[in-house]
Amino acid sequence: MTNQAPTWWDKNKYLINGLVLILIGYYLYQSLNPKFPDLWEPKQVGEFELTPMPFDLEQPYLHHGVYTKDFFLFVNKGNVKNIRQAYINIGNSPSPLSELELTGNGILHGSQHGQEVHAIAPERIASNHKMWLTLENWQGQQFITSWDIPSTFQKQR
Repeated sequence: MTNQAPTWWDKNKYLINGLVLILIGYYLYQSLNPKFPDLWEPKQVGEFELTPMPFDLEQPYLHHGVYTKDFFLFVNKGNVKNIRQAYINIGNSPSPLSELELTGNGILHGSQHGQEVHAIAPERIASNHKMWLTLENWQGQQFITSWDIPSTFQKQR
């Protein structure tokens, strides 16, 4: 039997495996140490006090044919079980609840620790836009509040 000269793969397979392991460690570290933008001001909405936090400072993205922006809402006061439905949209005015109910886009979902939402948004967030929260409790009372969009969003492309 003759000895064959080692191929490129034979010479480098351990180096490539080591690089893959280093990349896994790097991405694991990044996923365990996320960096989120600052919290927005808390607002009282009926019996609830909610504080929104965007997941990033990017412009909205297309999600199932609708432009959306992801937010997490901390429930500081109130019991989440008392919310029948709540929606968020970004724009010049709040969308009517009857319109929001038809599609299910922009609905808050999550647990008593916090609510996540894919807020309905225009393709580009402008300085005159606001984030609108429309909330309904089990007694049928509707509450609407808004947050001004911080300038950090408008500086993005």
